[in-house]
Amino acid sequence: MTEAGGFDIDEVMRRLPHRYPLLLVDRVLECVSGERIVALKNVTMNEEFFVGHFPGRPVMPGVLILEAMAQAAGILTFVTAGVYPDETVQFFFAGIDKARFRRPVVPGDQVKLTVTFERRVRTIWKYSTVATVDGAAVASAEMLVHSG
Repeated sequence: MTEAGGFDIDEVMRRLPHRYPLLLVDRVLECVSGERIVALKNVTMNEEFFVGHFPGRPVMPGVLILEAMAQAAGILTFVTAGVYPDETVQFFFAGIDKARFRRPVVPGDQVKLTVTFERRVRTIWKYSTVATVDGAAVASAEMLVHSG
């Protein structure tokens, strides 16, 4: 994909091996191979994790915000490599640095996941990521993906 096109949930599911309840990318707004991806995660009260996190004050777990950003990075990695996931081709979350959380994500929020490709060294791909709600940063991190 060389243009700044996006795609719907059907194409997201072709580009990622994840499935319910761990598929955390709902739509891709923009994807430029080798550069960046902008994706969405719609947060609803129906998410299973809200049952226990936290009763009376539902908050999306920070680790799941990081996972959503990692999944967006995974899509960008697959697109950039020009491959689809299968039994022989998979990319794995390999590391995280400088993770920061700025405010809670709650039901009704639409999280915009922006991932920018930084560099690739052999089988390790490095990305800078940020998650925003209504234009305000809620989380950010540097992430590594391993093509193995």
